[in-house]
Amino acid sequence: MPASEMIDRMRAALHGDGPQSSDFDLNPQFRPNGLKLRPAAVLMTLVEQPGGWAVLLTKRASTLKHHPGQIAFPGGKVDPGDADPQAAALREAHEEVGLDPAQVTILGAMPPHETVTGFTVYPFVGVVNGPFTPVIEAGEVEEAFFVPLAHLLDERNYAIQSRAWLGQRRGYYTVPWGPYYIWGATARMLRAVAARLA
Repeated sequence: MPASEMIDRMRAALHGDGPQSSDFDLNPQFRPNGLKLRPAAVLMTLVEQPGGWAVLLTKRASTLKHHPGQIAFPGGKVDPGDADPQAAALREAHEEVGLDPAQVTILGAMPPHETVTGFTVYPFVGVVNGPFTPVIEAGEVEEAFFVPLAHLLDERNYAIQSRAWLGQRRGYYTVPWGPYYIWGATARMLRAVAARLA
């Protein structure tokens, strides 16, 4: 898909009506009353490669306290020094994978996503302008890799699975690719983007 067409389609999808997403979508009965959520932000990073468009994802370091080894977008908590969630997403992408904020054009944002781990995540979608090779921060990221956008936009590649968590059976979305098991909030946010573009 030509760059201009993809960018136009994605921007229109982000600014139009479409589904929201939450970790509680499949398990509404588990949402606590009076749930207090902390703000966080992530960047769905689109990169044009010779084989087509791809999304940058990371494998979190196995030494981290929260979500070790899981597949995620670059991102993290909104710090007091961040101007807004978008600034936080760009800062985290720079810290985690060496992406210069000046190299990113933000196309828009998805609705905030509530997580079972106590965050309101603000997902932003951005296009990387020009070539980019990730340089990982080893203390936070074990690996950075690219997944074809076409794979992530095909809703047939998503499945619902479940596992026991805190003594209860809970469902979650998955969208595996190669050796990578993409699941939970990351898969749910990707599926919401796919639904908007369908």
